[in-house]
Amino acid sequence: MKTTLSAHLRNRFRNSLSPLALVAATTMTLSIVLIGPAAAGAAASRPAPAASSSATATSSATPTSSPTDRATAGATTRATTERSRTRSAAVTPRPRTRSTKPPACGGKLTYGKVETCASIADAQENAWTFTTTVDSDTLYARLNGVSGTGVGARVTDRNGQVSCYVGPYLNECRLGPAGPYTLTVTTTYGTGEGAYTLSVESMRTPSECDTLPEPFFSFASAGVRGTLPAGLAARCFKFDQPTGSRLHLADPSGAGDVQGSILDGGYEPAGCMVRYTTECTLTGPGPYRLFLHELYGNEAAYALRMPRLSQAVGCPAVPLAPFGDPGAAVGRGSVAEREEVACHSLTSSTPGSVVVRFNRNQDQHLSWGVYDAAGLRICDEYESARHCALPAAGTYTLLVQNQNDFGTVVDYPVAVTALHRTDGCAAATGTSWEAPALVLHQTSPVQTNCQPFHAEAGDRIVTYTAPDRYNDAAAWLVDADGKVLCTEWSEQDGCVLPATGTYRVVSYLASWADDSTDLTYRMQVRRLSDAVGCPTVTLGTYGSAPAGGLGGIRCRTLDVAAAGPYRLRAVGDDNYERYGRVYDQAGLRVCGTGRCEFPAAGRYTLVLGDRGTGQVIDNDVRHAVALLPWAPSDCAPVSDAGWRDTPHRGTFPAAGQVNCLQLPSPAGSRIVQSQPGETSFDASPEITVVDATGAYLCDYSSLRQYTCELTGEAPFHAVLTGPGGSPVSAYAMAFSRVDGPPACPVLPRDAAGATATTGADRFVACWSVPADQHAARETFTWTRTSGTGDARLSVIDSRGIRYCGPTGYAVERTITCTLPAGPVTVLLESDAVDAAYRLTHRDAAAPTG
Repeated sequence: MKTTLSAHLRNRFRNSLSPLALVAATTMTLSIVLIGPAAAGAAASRPAPAASSSATATSSATPTSSPTDRATAGATTRATTERSRTRSAAVTPRPRTRSTKPPACGGKLTYGKVETCASIADAQENAWTFTTTVDSDTLYARLNGVSGTGVGARVTDRNGQVSCYVGPYLNECRLGPAGPYTLTVTTTYGTGEGAYTLSVESMRTPSECDTLPEPFFSFASAGVRGTLPAGLAARCFKFDQPTGSRLHLADPSGAGDVQGSILDGGYEPAGCMVRYTTECTLTGPGPYRLFLHELYGNEAAYALRMPRLSQAVGCPAVPLAPFGDPGAAVGRGSVAEREEVACHSLTSSTPGSVVVRFNRNQDQHLSWGVYDAAGLRICDEYESARHCALPAAGTYTLLVQNQNDFGTVVDYPVAVTALHRTDGCAAATGTSWEAPALVLHQTSPVQTNCQPFHAEAGDRIVTYTAPDRYNDAAAWLVDADGKVLCTEWSEQDGCVLPATGTYRVVSYLASWADDSTDLTYRMQVRRLSDAVGCPTVTLGTYGSAPAGGLGGIRCRTLDVAAAGPYRLRAVGDDNYERYGRVYDQAGLRVCGTGRCEFPAAGRYTLVLGDRGTGQVIDNDVRHAVALLPWAPSDCAPVSDAGWRDTPHRGTFPAAGQVNCLQLPSPAGSRIVQSQPGETSFDASPEITVVDATGAYLCDYSSLRQYTCELTGEAPFHAVLTGPGGSPVSAYAMAFSRVDGPPACPVLPRDAAGATATTGADRFVACWSVPADQHAARETFTWTRTSGTGDARLSVIDSRGIRYCGPTGYAVERTITCTLPAGPVTVLLESDAVDAAYRLTHRDAAAPTG
């Protein structure tokens, strides 16, 4: 009877149930029939579930046992059962025990509803069913593990064929024919216990789909706000817009990661991903659908905003403003959060460039762009920081975005000025260098100024701006039609004008403090080519004050008698060096201050300024300019035995003067320079040693800290300039040759040592130490025995290389030097005051007395 009932059940289940249900039914039947040792044998022979290969799915899913694997397992179980029946003719039944496993979850799935399963354990399989009413639907499925072991699922059709596997995140499952489907949930590895939520939604026949009406696409719309429940597959929105519409997509997320993709009327992606703030074009025909979801399935608030950029609506108009104070022609807006946008509509009756002005103070972080009627961006603050070229007459959209990382509310004014208009421009100015700088006023944070001037075709014009307080001033040139000139970078300064006529300098101050009412800045409009109004400078001589002395006006006309290199030095009335650039008659750059190689005799223009352009230097700022032959001549001779002879003394009676000294040392020799120790660095003259051609050899650092090798062509010269900050100054210095056999007296190697007397004309003393009078390591000690001041010490070998020192200045000190073989020279440099010093030396390894 048992065998007949079992066979009957098997035949019935085969004819009416799917393979999966058949396996379950067979297993249930066997559990009723088999008891005792036979049941144990069957359980022992039952194979573990096998992992199946992945089927078509848009996201990964954990593999579970396939229907084929379970059918094989069922066949094995049945064979074992038959064998067990033969061996177990009479068995005493055992009392039945109630299962402790939780009831299985499963049942019918409703689109748009989140199902919760409190427990799934071990090899349990939860079967959920749903029905699609259209062919080739796409199922959005979300399976979220809530706690415990991980879960996965598979979707099968009515024939048991796997349509897809379902894993974490949102899964898109492409279905086949309309009809019933089963979604089976299992634990990931067939062991452990967990809990999960499950939700599905249909792409083509969603549970509900909210309509986004036409006003939603206005910039004035507040958008749509809501909350996605935890575990929800997706929420549907539908709308219709013209194909090709450009949308501004705002980030819909709050604290979560809300996102979605817009589908066209054919359920294909329309080229718009709703996640980050961006812009997109709707491709494909409508109507369109958006399925919104949270990436991790968490509960999340969303704010959906998709205003249309093409044929934009909801933007308040901002009228074109005049130059100067814009008055009432100012737009205003507010953006409360980072990446939030506001918009303005602007209309121009003609094509041409406009200036878009915001207040660029430290508290505002705004970006902007201008869009045409098709919603295409034609310019923004990065590509067109100073102006925006409108390609045609018409209405445009100005989009403003908050870029503040801290989400600060930004209230802003904005003004747009057309460059082809001239209303509000100032009276015309000239381009002579002797004219005083213009003073411009800015009474609005979004004001743009206009300064006309007349020029001839081919003139090279340069402009300079400088505010009266720390602020950046922007300035550029436009022609009479408002066309912006010289927009490309050039290695030359200024802008060459194409025709004779009236031109304008457009300018403004970039920042505006909250407490400002009337800011001023200065401007100079000057002609570099055939410059007029510059004082003339002719060739001068070393040791004399610059021709013309100190004078105003930032430029000089240089009258050069012959081509070649020249020394060009400019200083202010404080004797600090000023830098500048030299231009030829065409306004092309020739050289800078310092060494200037003039290509031909003629007149050149020196313009002072750190970069030659940019900053205003008004006519009340005085300068002195020295133009000298590059190679010094008629220089005062000096000794190269400064330790023995009277030091050289000189003066700088005027700002900008350049002195020179002729050195007697031959080519290949090495020299050092000494000066009174009390002379500070700031009060020391700048010194450069050059050869007969003016070629640089060394400077103050080498002469004072190392030694200077005289290479090149003799005679050699020291070129001196006065210290900055001192238009009038005096100096004293001595030079000593230190290479070759020492010419200085021998320093005794005894306790008495040698004595040096210093004074106003004696601030360096010299001794020699023969090769056999020093060790590899030698100790030197100097002590002031009378007077005031202090001294420092250097030890130099016969090649002129400093091996020790210069030390710091001290009243007394002991130092140990590592010395080379051969004789050395010892220099003691002191203050130029009356004093006496004793100097001794000994083998550093010898014990002290």
